[in-house]
Amino acid sequence: MPREHRAAKSIRVLLAEDQGMMRGALALLLGMEADIEVVAQVATGDGIVDAALLHRPDVALLDIELPGMSGLDAAAELRDQAPDCRVLILTTFGRPGYLRRAMEAGAAGFLVKDGPVEELAVAIRRVLTGETVIDPALAAAALSAGPNPLTARECDVLKASTDGATVADIAGRLHLSESTVRNYLSSAIGKTGTRNRMEAVRAARQQGWL
Repeated sequence: MPREHRAAKSIRVLLAEDQGMMRGALALLLGMEADIEVVAQVATGDGIVDAALLHRPDVALLDIELPGMSGLDAAAELRDQAPDCRVLILTTFGRPGYLRRAMEAGAAGFLVKDGPVEELAVAIRRVLTGETVIDPALAAAALSAGPNPLTARECDVLKASTDGATVADIAGRLHLSESTVRNYLSSAIGKTGTRNRMEAVRAARQQGWL
C-alpha cells in the first residue's frame, strides 16, 4: 500500500520464511493492510536476529523449519536480544510439541498457515497489544498430548541420530561416552514406545519434540 495511505504509526513486521513464493505472497498481502509494514524479509533462521536488531520490528513472524537456526531457537534469541519484539510463529506443522517449545521460547502466538491472511493480520495486532494468540485446535491437541517426556540430552542424542550416525559418531559429536549414548537412546526408545532409534526420531518429530 502506498505510504500516504498508511496509518501514521504502522506495525513493523519481520518475516522469516524459506520458501520464496510464500514469503513474497505473505509480504504482499500483509503490505496491503493499512497499519502493517513488512520492514525485513529473511530466508534463513541465522539471519533473523541480525535483521531484527537492524530493522527493529514490532513483530517477528517466524516459520519453524528454516535453514540454519530453527524459528523456535531464533524466538529464544529474540527474547534475549530484542525483548521489545513480539514473536508470532506461523508454520505448516501444527504439532503439540512445537507449541509448547514456542511458548517456552517466549513466543506470543502460534498459528498454522492454512488460515486466511485477515486472521494473521488480526493476530499481529493482538500480540502487539500484549495478548497471546494460539490456534484453538492446536491448543486443545497440546493439552491432550501432555508434556515432552524426553530430557534435553535424550533430544540431543536423537537429533544427532537423524543422518544415520553410528553410536561412536554421536558420542564424538556430543562429547559423551558410547555407553552413555546407548543409555540415552534406549531411554528415548522406551519413552516413545518405538522399536529402534530411527522410529524414535520419527515419533519425536511427529510430536514436535525435536
